[in-house]
Amino acid sequence: MTADVRDDVAAPDRVRSLAIRGISVRISERPGTGALAGEAPLLLCNGIGASLEALQPLVDALDPRRGVVRFDVPGVGGSPPPPVPYTMAGLASWLGAMMTRLGHPTYDVLGLSWGGGLAQQLAFQHRRRVRRVVLVATGTGSLMVPAHPRVLATMLTPRRHRDADYAAQVAPRIYGGSMRTDPARGARLLHEATRAGSRRGYYLQLLAGAGWSSLPALPLIRQPVLVMAGDDDPIIPLVNGRVIARLLPHSRLHVYRGGHLGVLTESDELAPVIDSFLSDQEPL
Repeated sequence: MTADVRDDVAAPDRVRSLAIRGISVRISERPGTGALAGEAPLLLCNGIGASLEALQPLVDALDPRRGVVRFDVPGVGGSPPPPVPYTMAGLASWLGAMMTRLGHPTYDVLGLSWGGGLAQQLAFQHRRRVRRVVLVATGTGSLMVPAHPRVLATMLTPRRHRDADYAAQVAPRIYGGSMRTDPARGARLLHEATRAGSRRGYYLQLLAGAGWSSLPALPLIRQPVLVMAGDDDPIIPLVNGRVIARLLPHSRLHVYRGGHLGVLTESDELAPVIDSFLSDQEPL
């Protein structure tokens, strides 16, 4: 007798440290399997101050056959701070070198919040290598419709990543969505399995985004892009997603009911939307 071979079993993630151009970073890589073996993997770019573990709900909800690469930004999570500050363009160049080292000449990219800015930079800077792009709860950098000043003030420090009680206190105000009725969920997302990293790493991320904007470059991005925006996102008001989708030549806007971290809190609902887009061979 021959055993049945399942085509929907995820390969185990491999977590390790990798040194690229003198900068060490912690990465997690899940190889593609079955029908998606050998296909372009999905590179996940996380929000500010969050380690790669925070993305686990999304990874678990995606097609288990899909290859996924996650990383801790230098100075965040398990990655030591870089020797010098970096820019968005510099980090995008570094990520291109990382994906080359991992053996991925082409890849898809998903960026959440701050990571969405990095994903836009990657799409513009590595247009021959980045196949498809998913932008979640993100804006265009310094030129965008801003959040309320109280929300922005909370985002200026990494305290919510270091103090679980404070994270639960501010979650309804800054994340919105289901965290308005279950604020402890925000604390669990940021603290149950994640690693805070250094304060310096957080401020280096803020510095990289200061003065950066994708607004002039959006019409030049030619890849298919899925723009996902929540209807109750205090950090990135919905109008920003509409602006991005309008300026991109080949985009699709998906407005979901939820807040800034909806792709993590409602992963079962939103991951199939992402999988469908990444597997779609039709141009937008």
